[in-house]
Amino acid sequence: MKKVTVLALHAAQASSITGPMDVFIFAGVLWNLACGKPPTPFFEVTVASVDGKTVKCLNRLNIEPHCSIHDVRNTDLIILCAVAGHIEKWIEKHREVVRWLQEQYEAGAQIASSCTGAFLLAETGLLNGKTATTHWGFVDLFRQRYPLVHLRPDSMITDEGDLYCSGGSNSYNDLSFYLVEKLCSREVAVHCAKAMVQDFGRVTQAPYAAFPFPKAHNEKDILAAQRWIEENYDTDITVPIIASKFGVSKRTFERRFKRSTGDSPLLYLQKVRINAAKALLEKPSSTFEDVTYQVGYKDISSFRKIFQRHTGLRPKEYQRLFQQKHPLHTG
Repeated sequence: MKKVTVLALHAAQASSITGPMDVFIFAGVLWNLACGKPPTPFFEVTVASVDGKTVKCLNRLNIEPHCSIHDVRNTDLIILCAVAGHIEKWIEKHREVVRWLQEQYEAGAQIASSCTGAFLLAETGLLNGKTATTHWGFVDLFRQRYPLVHLRPDSMITDEGDLYCSGGSNSYNDLSFYLVEKLCSREVAVHCAKAMVQDFGRVTQAPYAAFPFPKAHNEKDILAAQRWIEENYDTDITVPIIASKFGVSKRTFERRFKRSTGDSPLLYLQKVRINAAKALLEKPSSTFEDVTYQVGYKDISSFRKIFQRHTGLRPKEYQRLFQQKHPLHTG
């Protein structure tokens, strides 16, 4: 059996510890039991904390680990848990873990990060020059800290052969089933997912993401332009119109806007409109045609292509995912 070590750290998201643990423990077991067959476990799962002592998670759940990280021997795979906030302070408190991960990787262990656990993995330097993903809400911070990592924020999972990352929060399930399939077989992963009544195979977190609109810069006129775009996105505006309103040439405005926000004015406008369109599509009885006009577009076909490019879904697919009311809700 392959040895899996799930890392438990203080202030972690509890499910990013217990979730992967369940998937690997149930692989080859739960399906067999449900079908009246003898269990055939494929993984030996250990939960390790830094010092072997109880860990208090973000939701105040206490997790009792099996051992300290220094007691781990010859593990095949390490799963890194996620934290919801104060990431930089969290990393500084776990420098010992960073060194331990480097040592374990050199000894042959594969490492997989769940959600913001990618920050801890990136801190080792092992992801430099390689691809990674993390929770969509922490993309800017990740890029600032780790410019040598090729971040793919839309991806649900990245695979560098022996280093893996997953997107936001519950993507630990996607990652766990992906690794069960890779380390065992497709059949084992499918059976495990069926037994746990869990979908898997998602490839993008784009439909779930809300675009960030950076405003931490000190360019007052660009901030004013951002606010104006966000308040007038539903009108017939263009980049020349915006530049003219703020008294600069189109070329100068585009250069300064991108330097301050990271996006061109046109892309920024598109993102504002996409965010608005997503909110409208989530409402009952909305149609994409009506939404297109409400967010400032006249060409439905053109906006459909833009929407799909940014979300990874066609409008109808997005509506099915987020608009449908649970059938048990009668109100």
